[in-house]
Amino acid sequence: MIVGQDRAVEQFAAAWAGRKLHHAWLLAGPRGVGKATFAHAAARRVLADAAGPQVDLSGLETPDDHPIVKLVEAGSHPDMRWLERLVNEKGNLNRNIKVDQIRDLGEFMSLSAALSPWRVVVIDSADDLEKSAANALLKILEEPPSNSLFFLISHAPGKLLPTIRSRCRLVHFTALEDDAMASILAQQPSGLSEGDRSRIIGMSFGSAGRALAFAELGLAKLEEAALAILRQGDPTNARRSELASELGKKASADRYAAFLELAPSLIAREARLLRGAPLERALDAYAKTRELAAVAPRVSLDPAATVFQIGGYLAQVPERSLKR
Repeated sequence: MIVGQDRAVEQFAAAWAGRKLHHAWLLAGPRGVGKATFAHAAARRVLADAAGPQVDLSGLETPDDHPIVKLVEAGSHPDMRWLERLVNEKGNLNRNIKVDQIRDLGEFMSLSAALSPWRVVVIDSADDLEKSAANALLKILEEPPSNSLFFLISHAPGKLLPTIRSRCRLVHFTALEDDAMASILAQQPSGLSEGDRSRIIGMSFGSAGRALAFAELGLAKLEEAALAILRQGDPTNARRSELASELGKKASADRYAAFLELAPSLIAREARLLRGAPLERALDAYAKTRELAAVAPRVSLDPAATVFQIGGYLAQVPERSLKR
């Protein structure tokens, strides 16, 4: 079910109902707001309707027992491809979607559709395309086969090739409202209290994906620890040392990754409440934290050292006022 993105659903549903589909749709917006869920639902609807029996439901809804829906859910529909970064021979996730994946896609598009006249491709995300892969995709989008449908998911559409953007119909996905976030969290068997849900919503900034990850990883306590440093400082280094020790463990890899995403957002939220010199320090801490959080995973910086350094940036925000 797609929550909080009614306009996007209405746009696509109307285009499909009138069979006036643009061949490529650029689904743009923040991470975790439903772009991939939308692409999956739209693909199910198109492939199910085209193969029959036609779905008698509104929007992008499809019945679970429809034979085509079952194939899509199993990832075995012959007329659908979902492209994303692959795991390499070392067991690590590739940094990019490779050009060979797009070339394979070209071969797929050259074949006749198997179960209906339509074929669907989802690229999650187009931001991950390496340069040669982006150029190869552009060639396909310039001369798309008939009855082909592309969904390009993008968290930062401004970074895509302008020529790719110009060949897509842009659909904006916005940050979710608090009531939509509450509805999504309430459906999860997480055992969260109402207070925990409220706190998770507050630190997720309208991203359901982020909220669900935070709920699963129990990040409410991490938020408390980070906020304590951000608001009260850390003159003895005890708070940041404890945080670094906890997140530096091998078993805490997922929580460490989530903390790298959380920390800049917390500073940004606090900065809205500040003025003058504290605001300047918060903005400086935000820039440094965001840069370090982006670089650390790429160059495999030590997690404990990285968290300790971020803790230092957090502590700079209130530090001068505490010394007075």
